[in-house]
Amino acid sequence: MTEQKNSNQESTLQTNIWLEEPQSDNPYAASVCYCSGYDVYGELLGNISWIDYLYLLFKLELPTKIESQLLNNIAVAIANPGIRDHSVRAAMNAGAGGSTRASALIAAIAVGAGNLNGGRDVLQMIRLWCSLDTDIDRWRAYIEGDHRQETEDSWPLMEHIAGFDPNGVSRPKPVVQTLSQLASLKPKGKLAWLQAHVTSLEQLVGYPLAMSGVIATALADLEFSEAQAEMLYLMLRLPGAAAHALEQEVNGWRKYPFFGSAVKPMEDSAYNELLTSWRNKP
Repeated sequence: MTEQKNSNQESTLQTNIWLEEPQSDNPYAASVCYCSGYDVYGELLGNISWIDYLYLLFKLELPTKIESQLLNNIAVAIANPGIRDHSVRAAMNAGAGGSTRASALIAAIAVGAGNLNGGRDVLQMIRLWCSLDTDIDRWRAYIEGDHRQETEDSWPLMEHIAGFDPNGVSRPKPVVQTLSQLASLKPKGKLAWLQAHVTSLEQLVGYPLAMSGVIATALADLEFSEAQAEMLYLMLRLPGAAAHALEQEVNGWRKYPFFGSAVKPMEDSAYNELLTSWRNKP
C-alpha cells in the first residue's frame, strides 16, 4: 500500500493504485509515477494501449488478450449511444444552447446515470448476476416475483427488470450484434449463457434486452465489481456525447430543431420596452 503524505505531515493518503517519487527540486511535482508498480512514463507509455491501461487502473493488473479485446469492444459498442439516447441529447442541448463544454459532459453523465439504460441499470444488472448467476429457474422466479429494489439514498424504486428495455418492442439490431460479438470472446461465460437464453428471458420479462444489459453482462464476465461497472459505463459513453455537443455548438441553436422552432428572438424595441418595464418595478 502506498502512503503519500503532505508537507505538514497532518494526514496520510492511502492508495494501492498510485505511487509518486517527487522531483528533487520541487516536492509538488512528480519525477516518477507508478501505477500498480508499473512506471507509467518510463515503462508503460509507448508500450500499452489506452484500454489496457484503463483495465490496469481498475483491476491493478494487466489484462489477458481476451480481457483486453472484450473491454475494447465494450468501449467501441457504447462510445456513442447515438442521438436517440437521452444522455447524448442532454449534451447536445447544452452545446446548442451555448453552455460550457464541461456542462455538456456533466449533463450527459447526469441523464445517463439513472435506472433506464443508465449507469444504475448496469449496477442493478450486475447485482442480478451475483444473485441469480446462470440458473434459468432462479431468473424465472425473480422475474415472476416482486422485482423492485429497495430505495437506496436518492435512487427511486426499479420499475422494470434491470438490463431490459420496458419501452422496447423487439431487440434492436445493435444489441443483437453487440451480444453476438462479445459472447464470441467468452464462449463459456455469462455472455454466452445470455445469448443462449435471451429469447426465453425476454418472453418472461415481456420486453426486450437493452444495451445496458449486454454491457453489464460483459463487465460481469470481466469480474468488475458493481461500482466499477457503473463507473466504467458512465465514462465509456462520454465520447459520443462530447462529439455531438461540439457539433451542435458549431451549428448553433437556430439549426437545432428542439430550440429553433421554440425560441423567438425579440425585436430591439420590444426588448427595450420589457427591460424598461422590469427596471421600473417597485
